[in-house]
Amino acid sequence: MTAPDARSGTGRPAELFFEDLVPGLTVDLGVVTVDADEMVAFARRFDPQWYHVDPDLAAASRHGGLIASGFYTVSLFMRAYVDHLLSRAAADASPGLEELRWLAPVRAGDRLAVRVDVMGARPSTARPGLGTVSLTGTMLRLGPDDRPEQEVLRTRFRGWFAVRPVEADPAEAEATEAEAAEAAPPDADRPDSGPTAADPSTAGPSDDEPTESNGSAEAQRHD
Repeated sequence: MTAPDARSGTGRPAELFFEDLVPGLTVDLGVVTVDADEMVAFARRFDPQWYHVDPDLAAASRHGGLIASGFYTVSLFMRAYVDHLLSRAAADASPGLEELRWLAPVRAGDRLAVRVDVMGARPSTARPGLGTVSLTGTMLRLGPDDRPEQEVLRTRFRGWFAVRPVEADPAEAEATEAEAAEAAPPDADRPDSGPTAADPSTAGPSDDEPTESNGSAEAQRHD
């Protein structure tokens, strides 16, 4: 059975742990295409500035057309991060962002290559059993030939990841049991040899038999 700490960010059994996220590692998070309807719907719901939602005003401006909300763009990054890394890794929460930059406008139809780079990793001092990983995420617009044209987003953040569980060695477990058995006292499993109810000389009165007393002080004294 998989322990809760060994589940990925989407709840499936994890295959990547803190020890696997070494500095210098680059993880390809795939390519996302910006959907026009989704881009505008997000802006109308969460960031309804005119250059995100009004095509006429945006076309007449220096933007030359609608541009995506930066928060929509970082949401695309987050989805790619979950799909291609957190879905496999023993991820816990994140203590936060250090940097979030929108470096160029994003438009409907853009194809964005997404990746994350591991910049640092160390055991967590606040959360035993977890490690803190420092990450840099980037999104780059691709040209018609699939070559990167421009970086549109960069973010630096940290994530907590569970350390790899230590599996018990069956041989070590058997040795521990054998050592415990050898250390037990010789009579540990022998029943107490004290008096039993079968010996009339030691049997006391039962709970449903009254005791007799002559009322004297000697009979009422208990040692």
